[in-house]
Amino acid sequence: MQEILEAIRSGASGEEIANLPVPSSYRAAVVHKEETTMFEGLASNEKDPRKSLHVEGVATPELAPDEAYVAVMASSINFNTVWTSIFEPVSTFVFLERLGNESRWGKRHDLPYHVVGSDAAGVVLRVGSAVRNWKPGDRVTVHCNFVDDQDPSAHDDSMLAANQRIWGFESNFGGLADLAVVKANQLMPKPAHLSWEEAAVNALCNSTSYRMLVSSNGASMKQGDVVFIWGATGGIGGYAVQYVLNGGGIPVGVVSGPEKAKLLNQMGCEHVIDRKERAYRFWRDDGTQDEREWRRLGKDVRSLVGEDPHIVFEHPGRQTMGASVFICARGGTVVTCAATSGYMIEYDNRHLWMKLKSIKSSHFANYKEAWEANRLLAKGMIQPILSRTFALEDVGEAASQVHQNRHEGKIGVLCLAPEEGLGIDDPELREKVGEDRITLFRRA
Repeated sequence: MQEILEAIRSGASGEEIANLPVPSSYRAAVVHKEETTMFEGLASNEKDPRKSLHVEGVATPELAPDEAYVAVMASSINFNTVWTSIFEPVSTFVFLERLGNESRWGKRHDLPYHVVGSDAAGVVLRVGSAVRNWKPGDRVTVHCNFVDDQDPSAHDDSMLAANQRIWGFESNFGGLADLAVVKANQLMPKPAHLSWEEAAVNALCNSTSYRMLVSSNGASMKQGDVVFIWGATGGIGGYAVQYVLNGGGIPVGVVSGPEKAKLLNQMGCEHVIDRKERAYRFWRDDGTQDEREWRRLGKDVRSLVGEDPHIVFEHPGRQTMGASVFICARGGTVVTCAATSGYMIEYDNRHLWMKLKSIKSSHFANYKEAWEANRLLAKGMIQPILSRTFALEDVGEAASQVHQNRHEGKIGVLCLAPEEGLGIDDPELREKVGEDRITLFRRA
């Protein structure tokens, strides 16, 4: 891999990169099947990714006809990596076993270790015999929609495919490694004005927010819509705020402290609610929700923007869904993509049906949506929300910080890249976009 790194850094041609040998093994962040019970009896917040994530050498798998080897310069931490590392809500080895039963190529994924990671930026090393649009030397980012396009269910919206998976979570050979194996239809051009680590943190969260708000598969936000955003400086919330502002909407961002509120203001979000300052208690000690607190939140929103939100950008799940349904405007939409505080949801259905509200589910993004979200990054219209980077050797600490919510935006991980700031191919566009905008989360 060192020879590959040197070739990439020296600007080697695609032909030169194609002539380099692909190593028989590579360095990767993995969890072990034999350790899936290591946290039994512990509460979720007591489970430590630093104990379960290991960085070690793994064998390079055979390349399928529709796949590519990518030399990974940088990757990032997503919540699904945290879930994999603490074996919640189920061990991801269950997913790998299912994939292993599908085909000869699927069998490669069913291993006693799982190479994790659902983001990557790097350079194509080899392509399979069926790959047409990509070649060695291409600088790429990778989105995580892992789909077999031979299934007819994948040919309207691929997120509805019967066998849709998330790469690096429900498949093996993910991005937190020096090399990754990806399908050709996961590849997108790397934004030329961004460094490797800046390019690596976007695909999963940026694409998710695009589908939730912009796409016709999501809330189809229009100009003037008030959009209430939980976790507005978090992994998907930071992109959501940008899409609302770009699309002529009015974001109302929820954060947990004055520094995060200041960061939102710097992004251009005028209306901010500090949930810790307001001390909302949506759940009573007896396990029932308190409608008075919902009403207090709704009143706070109206005091800021004069009306109820047309769209609620919902992802915490159990802790907030009752409040989200309540505060949403008559005829409005709660769009949800996750449940980081618990997935057994409760809300008062009267406030949904009697006011003709909708709950819309959303899960990552199809290839077109991911491509469009990446295009906006490449044009400098959406900014990365990278706040910090770690070396691959420290991936456990990086995942622990996300698990304990001790971060803003996205945490990047340097894989092959030996230092930050490499990989910028269009400094003119970078200057035009503005260093202060690109690095806002890093300066917060």
